[in-house]
Amino acid sequence: MSELTRRGFIKLAGVAAAVTALPNYVSAANEREVTDMSKKVVPGTGGNHYVPYNQRKGPEAFVYFTRDLSANGLVKIFDRVKGVLAGKVAVKLHTGEPHGPNIIPRPWVKELIASRLPDASIIETNTYYDGGRYNTADHRKTLNVNGWTFCPVDIIDEGGTTLLPVPNGKWFTEMSMGKDIVNYDSFLALTHFKGHTMGGFGGSDKNIGIGCADGRIGKKWIHTAEGQGQWSIATEEFMERMTESTKAITTYFAHKIAFINVLRNMSVSCDCEGTAAAPVVTPNIGIVASLDILAADQASVDLVYALPPSARHDLVERIESRHGLRQLSYMKEIGMGNDRYHLIDIDNGDAEISASDAVKGIGGKWVSDGQ
Repeated sequence: MSELTRRGFIKLAGVAAAVTALPNYVSAANEREVTDMSKKVVPGTGGNHYVPYNQRKGPEAFVYFTRDLSANGLVKIFDRVKGVLAGKVAVKLHTGEPHGPNIIPRPWVKELIASRLPDASIIETNTYYDGGRYNTADHRKTLNVNGWTFCPVDIIDEGGTTLLPVPNGKWFTEMSMGKDIVNYDSFLALTHFKGHTMGGFGGSDKNIGIGCADGRIGKKWIHTAEGQGQWSIATEEFMERMTESTKAITTYFAHKIAFINVLRNMSVSCDCEGTAAAPVVTPNIGIVASLDILAADQASVDLVYALPPSARHDLVERIESRHGLRQLSYMKEIGMGNDRYHLIDIDNGDAEISASDAVKGIGGKWVSDGQ
C-alpha cells in the first residue's frame, strides 16, 4: 500500500473513530446505509457444493505445508511467510472462551512471538454474544484464565470503533472495526482451523472478518438483519458479509499480511463455544501458510476433503450444511486471492504435493496429541 493511500485510510479511520469513541455507540446513519444496500442485492448460491481442484481455473498461489504440529513446526512455517511483516505487527488469533480446549496451544504462540515477533501484540475484539469476552473487563479476565499473559493483548475495540472501506463491496461500503487496528503496520492471521456453527468452517476468513469487526456495530452488521433476531443472517449471505469484512482488513494491510492455519483439534464447533464445543473426531492434519488468504483457506478445506470419508464426515457435513464453501467462491469473485495453488511440503525438501499426498496415512478417529 502506498504511503499516500495509507494516510488516506488513517485519515478516514481517525474521523470515524472520533465519531464512535464510545464502545456501545451505534451510528444509526451508518447502520441505515448498510441495511439499505442489502435490500438491493441478493446472495450467491452454491455454498454447499465442493468444487474439486481440477474444476477450478485461474492463477496459482503458493501454500506451504508441514505435518509438524508443534511450536517448532509453527515457527518453521512462519519463516516461509514472515518477509511481508514489518513494523508493528498485529497477530490475530482466537484466544478462546474460559478454559477453551481446542485453541492453538499457548506455548506454541509464546515461542513464535519470543523468537520471531518480540514486539508484536495479539489482537482481539469483544464478542457480540454474552459470555466471557462480551465486555473488556470480562475479556481480560478470560485472557488471564487462558494464559495469554506472555505478550501484550490489544482488545482493539476497547476504546471505540473505526470504519475501513470495503472496495466494491456488495453488502457494505465500509466495515466497523476496533479502532486500534490502524495502529499496526502489518498483520498475521494465526488461525485455528475448525468447524463453525454458522460459518461451516472457521479459517483465516472467519478469524479476520468476525474477529476484527467490533463487538457492537461491525458484528451486528454481519449477523443481524434489521428488525430480526440476533443471528438472523445465515448461509450464503452470512458468508458474503463476513468475507467483505475480511476484505476491509486485507485491503488496508495490502501486501503486509500473512496467513497461517493450524489444522488441529478440529471440532465442528467454533472456539467461541469453549468447553461446550462438540468432541473432536476429525484427525489432526498439519499447518498451512500462505500470503494468499483464499489459497490458505482453500488448501485447508481441500486437505479435509482429501481425508477418508469416515474421517472427514462430520466436518464436511458441518461445512456443507451451513453453505460454508461460499466463503471460498466469494473471495474469488471479489478478487481476494486464488483457489489454485502449489502445495509445498516443507518437511520433504519443498517437494510439490497434492492434498491427497499431504494426508496420506491419516485416518480413523482423532487422537489427542496431549498439547
